[in-house]
Amino acid sequence: MWLNKVCDGIKSAYSKTIAFIISLFTKIIPNFFKANFEASYTKATKIIALVVFVILETTTVISISSFLSLDSASKWWLLLAAAVIPVIVSVVIIFNVKVKNNKINTVLHFSMIFLMPFITIIMTEALNKIFVYDMTYLGFIANYVLILIFYFIVYAISGSLKVTIIANSAVLFGFALAHAYIMEFRGTPFIPMDFLSITTAVGVANTYNYSPTYNMIIAIEIFAFLVSIGFKAPRVNVGLITKIISRSFTGLFSSIILLVFFCTSFFADLGVRPDFWNQSRGYRNYGFAFSFFCNTKYLYMSTPQGYDPNDVNDLVSSTIKDTEQQKPPVNSNAPNIICIMNESLSDLSVLGEFTTNKDYMPFMRSLTKNTIKGNLYVPVIGAGTSNTEFEFLTGHTTAFLPSGSNAYMLYMKNPVASLTSTLDAQGYYSMAFHPYYAAGWNRIAVYNNLGFDLFKSLEHLFDVTLMDKYVQNGSDPDYLQSLMDQYYPGKNMLIRQYISDSYNYEVLIEDFEKRDKTRPYYVFNVTMQNHGGYTSVSENFEQEIFLTSTEEEYKKANSYLSLVKKSDDAFKKLIKYFSKVKEPTVICMFGDHQPSIESSFIAELLGVKDLSGLTIEQEQKRHITPFIIWANYDIEEKQIDALSANYLSSLVLKTAGVQLTKYNKYLLSLSETLPVISAVGYMDKDGNHYQWSDSSPYSELLSQYERIQYNNIFDRANIDMDTFYLPGYVIPEVEEMDELPHAEGVIQ
Repeated sequence: MWLNKVCDGIKSAYSKTIAFIISLFTKIIPNFFKANFEASYTKATKIIALVVFVILETTTVISISSFLSLDSASKWWLLLAAAVIPVIVSVVIIFNVKVKNNKINTVLHFSMIFLMPFITIIMTEALNKIFVYDMTYLGFIANYVLILIFYFIVYAISGSLKVTIIANSAVLFGFALAHAYIMEFRGTPFIPMDFLSITTAVGVANTYNYSPTYNMIIAIEIFAFLVSIGFKAPRVNVGLITKIISRSFTGLFSSIILLVFFCTSFFADLGVRPDFWNQSRGYRNYGFAFSFFCNTKYLYMSTPQGYDPNDVNDLVSSTIKDTEQQKPPVNSNAPNIICIMNESLSDLSVLGEFTTNKDYMPFMRSLTKNTIKGNLYVPVIGAGTSNTEFEFLTGHTTAFLPSGSNAYMLYMKNPVASLTSTLDAQGYYSMAFHPYYAAGWNRIAVYNNLGFDLFKSLEHLFDVTLMDKYVQNGSDPDYLQSLMDQYYPGKNMLIRQYISDSYNYEVLIEDFEKRDKTRPYYVFNVTMQNHGGYTSVSENFEQEIFLTSTEEEYKKANSYLSLVKKSDDAFKKLIKYFSKVKEPTVICMFGDHQPSIESSFIAELLGVKDLSGLTIEQEQKRHITPFIIWANYDIEEKQIDALSANYLSSLVLKTAGVQLTKYNKYLLSLSETLPVISAVGYMDKDGNHYQWSDSSPYSELLSQYERIQYNNIFDRANIDMDTFYLPGYVIPEVEEMDELPHAEGVIQ
């Protein structure tokens, strides 16, 4: 009997529940919306919605191959989302919704300030190739709080929800889109310091492929949704007191958080800081907005702890060990010194084994007589050429500069002791040569501060208005080649759209033959042939190297390796020429960084699934390029397995047998203990790798190096002349340059 009553009770409760659910969706909710909301539309909103819908869906259809190329099963969900979001956007655009109830309108108004940052995160992280389900809890919370603060700031200033949503969405979309393309092109994240290299970026921007990828399509659609919501955001009708309180609270809260972040170490002590060791990993783990913002705190250089300019000489002297220099040829003047930083030159076999149809650098591998060569650890990957250049020329390391900073753009505002000043003190004539635009990386001013006698650039090789025509006609390399054939027949200057290594060396040899023979000759040459944009096809570039150890078709890798073969051929001709030169000559060539090619190929070589969780050893491998020091006379041959770029110029001076500064001797001594010091970490002579966060026996030695470096770059008033310059050298007075120093005309 009681069981029947229980069953009847359950049936009754079930029936009532079903009835309530039916009533909820058929009466209660519809009546609530009918009583409190009023929707309307116009012909104009329908037309706008249709246009937006067609544009978004067409973009998705055109880029469908980007979705289908994904390996994961999520590609179908992403493709579905890309097809559905335009429908939602269109609905938002069509209908104008009026909220009749002022209380509901007020709640909705303020709720959207807290809700919209969530949608904004989905947009920015889509461009970061991370979706909400991929994010760590900490990463999501950090990004949400940060974007909420941005919303608060704009709302406190404007008092408008519409302005708040649209302004934040537009700015964050623009920054995140820039990050997406930069990651696509160079394989490293967009950091605040990149703003300072915008002129350099513009110079090579036309060489890349800007076709939108699947994640960009999703982000564009979400951005369209946010803008649509922004335009339809409800206006609140509240009293003056409520407006003052709401805007004051959002403004005060944001100000306090930002002040604590920038002016104290509170958040840094809690771990709220960039992943200095691996920015790519940091952007993946903690999101784009948070990682980019955290980097802004470290744009400026602070004085190292314990720094005293009076200690510099003692620190240097206590480290210097006796170093045996290579002796120059008997009864000869100081040897000519030619230093070549070859754009993107690297031997990718340092990452892992692979095979090709033929060797891509046979000459460089075969070069052993009168040769010192090995692995050079450089500070950058895929881009940031000038940081490697800075380390080589000055002997300083970017490891002690703010993470992601660029030394040329920020810190080379005054004369800095360098390889050039050391050779200048010994009577050398000096030239810098780079066959691209002179303004890139602020080189005009920097080379002037380094003391070069002359800077030759693209502007001296041919009429650069031809480059303007090339850009105006769609940046087609074949069109540029046709212009060169017309105006400079027989010159054969280009491979793709860049000056080839072969022609680069022809110009170098021509300058060498016209040199002032009463002075030893020194040139620093930055090449351009192998610059990124490896998907471009041109008739003047024959692809001759192909991967044979993988079934995947890595087009960028094949193109890149073919360019390396061209570099190898050109270097062989250069060495052949100087082997016949009677005057003693030392040539140093090294790569500035590894290329930005398919990340899946790099991962395959390293034996990992992706590049986000590399060990320090694996990360260091991505920073290796080859270096070669060759002489046309007898020197001791040597193979050096590991050396960072900050030591290389001192090794060149030692090999050439010329005078060394105390700083050069200090660096050579330091390299015996710590042969690799870079932003990634450091390595001791026994091959032990250390991250900067590790405690190690070398902490004090590194601290000393940092203080010594700081004296040369930043403490101009107290620079220790005896450490960084040869005796008697006088630092020349240099004015800030906006023109080429001692510019010559176009080479005919």
